[in-house]
Amino acid sequence: MAETFDTVFRGGTIVNQDGPHRADLGVRDGRIALIGELGAASAGEVVDCTGLHLLPGVIDTQVHFREPGPTHKEDLESGSRAAVMGGVTAVFEMPNTNPLTITAEALEDKLSRARGRMHCDHAFFIGGTHDNVADLPELERLPGCAGVKVFMGSSTGSLLVDDDPGVRAILSVIRRRAAFHSEDEGRLNARKGERVPGDPASHPVWRDAEAALMCTERLVRIARETGARIHVLHISTAEEMRFLAGHKDVATVETTPHHLTLTDELYATLGTKLQMNPPVRSAEHRAGIWWGLEQGVVDVLGSDHAPHTLEEKAKPYPDSPSGMTGVQTLVPVMLDHVAAGRLSLERFVDLSSAGPARIFNIAGKGRLAAGYDADITVVDLKRRETIRDSWIASKPGWTPYDAVEVTGWPVGTVVRGHRVMWEGELHDPAKGAPVRFMETLPRA
Repeated sequence: MAETFDTVFRGGTIVNQDGPHRADLGVRDGRIALIGELGAASAGEVVDCTGLHLLPGVIDTQVHFREPGPTHKEDLESGSRAAVMGGVTAVFEMPNTNPLTITAEALEDKLSRARGRMHCDHAFFIGGTHDNVADLPELERLPGCAGVKVFMGSSTGSLLVDDDPGVRAILSVIRRRAAFHSEDEGRLNARKGERVPGDPASHPVWRDAEAALMCTERLVRIARETGARIHVLHISTAEEMRFLAGHKDVATVETTPHHLTLTDELYATLGTKLQMNPPVRSAEHRAGIWWGLEQGVVDVLGSDHAPHTLEEKAKPYPDSPSGMTGVQTLVPVMLDHVAAGRLSLERFVDLSSAGPARIFNIAGKGRLAAGYDADITVVDLKRRETIRDSWIASKPGWTPYDAVEVTGWPVGTVVRGHRVMWEGELHDPAKGAPVRFMETLPRA
């Protein structure tokens, strides 16, 4: 008797931990049921994937979707719509919203807001502060929590934990891997005079490589003292990458497409659109980040999607806010690097799905395998497209990659078996659900 599936994705090339191979993929009840030759199977829907590659669903582990708070920049619906338009099937959202995500009530509020509105699966970080240390062991185990995020620099109010005792207190009580923004706040404050009014090219002079390295060295030392696991976000310097190569037993490492792709020469044309924390730096630092990626120091990619309106970005530096859109362009920008031979497609899969699943202990995602969630990023590796502002679904409607031609394009986004996006069109209503983690699974 022939197998029956809800959907069969037929004739594509599946890219997984065992490399690429041609196969059909059958989905039943939101999960992958069978991979192989399914020509005799019956299905409610058969999707022709001839000439396309099926990747495990891309997981963007660092986005800022602004809700609750300044939702004129972004909200959970628009940010997740941008994600699926770019082939991203799940996101981890950051806690620096208004109010801050530092309590169980704030986390539940975000999960409630996401219900029926987010197009992709999702999890939310809890912010670690001086005031909620005692609560963190319980907060980090709540369903829908991606873990604890700590800002050692570049934040305000109670989310800023820039002192060693404060970081030590947090790492001493939690058990999951904590994520860190690592820039030394003392050095940033001391160097504010390096900012040149009206010149965003002075941004990486102010927030220099030493500020990043100093903080990361402090962080690793405290992690060793406390026996904690840490995840260092958006590495932007060659020196940090070399240092972290010697500390992989305690530290996992994220880098971003913009730090792998852009350089400080573009401040002349992009101006404050290039302004990020930590900054886009010189070609030498970019080369150092690629070295870290090639050597396996880098574990994951995160977009650090942090949208601001064009009006806000048009303010003269340093009054202009730091941040750019990125969740929608992560896949095409990185596929262009694949096309150029800078990394293999399998390495991209490791950085964008298997890596996040491994270091964050995600349940049921990160592979195309029987029993796993049917999260699939369907791509055309040969398709050439020009990224345009008009393609960006994020509320601000701009990207630093406007007019950049890329090779490799997201054709479809499948979330737990639902074809959410296909050929640039939204198909299903918002059905995003909380990402499950091993540490937060309900006990029998």
